[in-house]
Amino acid sequence: MTATKGAAQGVQRPQPIPAQRESDDATGRKNMQQLIQLRWIAVLGQIGTILLVRFGFGISLPMVFMLAVLAGLIGFNLLSMLRLRWLRRDVSNGELFLALLVDVATLTMQLYASGGATNPFIFLYLLQVVLAAVLLEAWSTWIILLVTAGCFVWLEFAGLPLVMPPDYERGPLSLYIQGMLICFVLNAVLLVIFISRITRNRRERDARLADLRQRAAEGEHIVRMGLLASGAAHELGTPLATLSVILGDWRHMPVFKSDPDLLDEITEMQTQVLRCKSIVSGILLSAGEARGESSEETTVHAFLDELVEEWRATRPVTGFDYHNAFGEDRDIVSDSALKQSLCNVLDNALEASRDWVGLQVSRDGESLILTVLDRGPGFSEEMLGRIGRPYQSTKGRPGSGLGLFLVVNVARTLGGNLTARNRPHKGAEVTLTLPLSAIALEEEHGERA
Repeated sequence: MTATKGAAQGVQRPQPIPAQRESDDATGRKNMQQLIQLRWIAVLGQIGTILLVRFGFGISLPMVFMLAVLAGLIGFNLLSMLRLRWLRRDVSNGELFLALLVDVATLTMQLYASGGATNPFIFLYLLQVVLAAVLLEAWSTWIILLVTAGCFVWLEFAGLPLVMPPDYERGPLSLYIQGMLICFVLNAVLLVIFISRITRNRRERDARLADLRQRAAEGEHIVRMGLLASGAAHELGTPLATLSVILGDWRHMPVFKSDPDLLDEITEMQTQVLRCKSIVSGILLSAGEARGESSEETTVHAFLDELVEEWRATRPVTGFDYHNAFGEDRDIVSDSALKQSLCNVLDNALEASRDWVGLQVSRDGESLILTVLDRGPGFSEEMLGRIGRPYQSTKGRPGSGLGLFLVVNVARTLGGNLTARNRPHKGAEVTLTLPLSAIALEEEHGERA
């Protein structure tokens, strides 16, 4: 490569940035956050209820005991928040199970001190059971159900009675009836809010899993294509070498040397054979079977300038506009996959627009922006929605539509992305965005090569 600085001794290629480094499944963490929010609501609700009953209705309560239980619940909630902040791993089923057990125990202690099973708020146990059914594995849910049922039975015998007036005859004005109404509304509101959020978390998790499965299938497809390409490259090596030798012999034969037109055609054939050999070598290089060549250190400007020069020399390009506004140059490692990807996008533009193709290079912070323009018919709406999927093409040929599929996967492997849109008047615009960290040099021991 004429524009490269030579083999990068002591320079390592940085690891690609995964497209979803994300990307552990954080559903458990989100569910724990929902429980923490629910617990804060429970703390505020219990404080308000205790104050209202004690000072509003004048009913005697064991205030010290009940406030001590609330203090313990607040402490546990703070520990849960610290766990989410300090430990980045996902929350396990066992941790959610323990959290719900603490909630059940706290509710039981408060009910024990405020009338036992006669307290209308005893039906808040149903909220714990429903949350367990949504959040936990089956065995954990059944244990929560048995624990809440056991606590209910225990409260029937062990709950501290409250001295309250027998006002059932007052109907809707009865304190017990009003307490049951408040308990029902509280249960219903909390269930609607938090079940909706938990269901949304699960939908997001399912969408992430579906995306991962799709990418795994695409990766397997690419591996199969790579094996086929590598095998074809091996098989094509010998015929191409034979053709090169034959064309070289023809070039020195008098019958061809005396005819300028035939000599020009032989020269063009030799050029195309050399191009085929270069493509085959590139396939073997990408497959890790190159002839001992190491990665080469270059710069963004040198890499793109050489790519454009080579592409223009090997394609029947009539009009080509190349505008490089990247700015200050950066050292990178020459990447054959990126080179082939950009050539694929340029080839697609050339097929759609024989008269003119444009390439614009820019920089957005730490990202390299490559935009390919053409004046062809553009993409259909259906195609725009399927950009990057295999065998999606407007060419109508069997097996076509793999170019952008491979480009999208290369960009995704490097932590970038590809977008496509139709230009306002005519033509299409394909933009490849890549983080510079994915192709930048990584020096060994802090020394430049």
